[in-house]
Amino acid sequence: MNVPIIDTHQHLIYPELYPYGWTDGVPALADKAFREEDYQLAIQGTGIARTIFMETTPDGDHFHQETREVCRLAESPGSLIAGVIANGRPEGPGGFGVYLDGIAHPKLVGIRRILHVEPDELSTTGHFVENVRMLGPRNLTFDMCFMARQLPLAVDLAGKCPEVQFILDHCGVPDVAAGALDPWRDRIRELAALPNVACKISGVIAYADPAKATADAVRPYVEHCIESFGWDRVVWGSDWPVCLTTSSLARWVSITREIVSGADLADQHKLFHGNAERIYLKNRGFV
Repeated sequence: MNVPIIDTHQHLIYPELYPYGWTDGVPALADKAFREEDYQLAIQGTGIARTIFMETTPDGDHFHQETREVCRLAESPGSLIAGVIANGRPEGPGGFGVYLDGIAHPKLVGIRRILHVEPDELSTTGHFVENVRMLGPRNLTFDMCFMARQLPLAVDLAGKCPEVQFILDHCGVPDVAAGALDPWRDRIRELAALPNVACKISGVIAYADPAKATADAVRPYVEHCIESFGWDRVVWGSDWPVCLTTSSLARWVSITREIVSGADLADQHKLFHGNAERIYLKNRGFV
């Protein structure tokens, strides 16, 4: 019997509400809507039982509205959204604590700031670090999205904020299409040495060559992250609908299940379900 899944990385796109400039160059996503009802259709037969919404980075300041709208959606009957990860800008000139208090909601579990498209120095300033440290006392996580070459920045940030639970998105964005493993592997090991960092098994299927988006293509990256972080510090995410650039959501689920099929059932449960409950939901009293 397949282990049930909490999908820790699911986006929603409502182009009638906000602009998403980043989708313009992505044919699979451009000018298309991806609503919760579409997601519920996409996960049929996959074993996904609950989901954690991941901010979708609408243009400008629309992320404020997105957070409020998704929190409202999560309260709707029939919604599978167990938690919400909101967009946050710790580098901003305003009071970050005031922002966090302003978006406080029972379903809010964490913050993400996409950093792989920003200048490297953004996350290194004292102002940024001090603001990220505010998440710990609020029991909010911080999802990090860095390119493989930027992983030393992730080590630096997480090391300066030991009371904050960090989650590395998309296995640190390795170049799967090129089959590049080094120096990514050593950098993952270095990051995994920090006890306050977990790794999200997500995104790698979208980085594969579309003609070779197979279990064999992503296996070395998935297995190395699990080996480095251990079964207690890995969670699973679909990265829907971004995964559609190379694979259906159902196929990504099947590929991941195939890769870990030889593991103990208890370890598979940790990856697909148990760790997500502990890292994202238990701190908020949801389980």
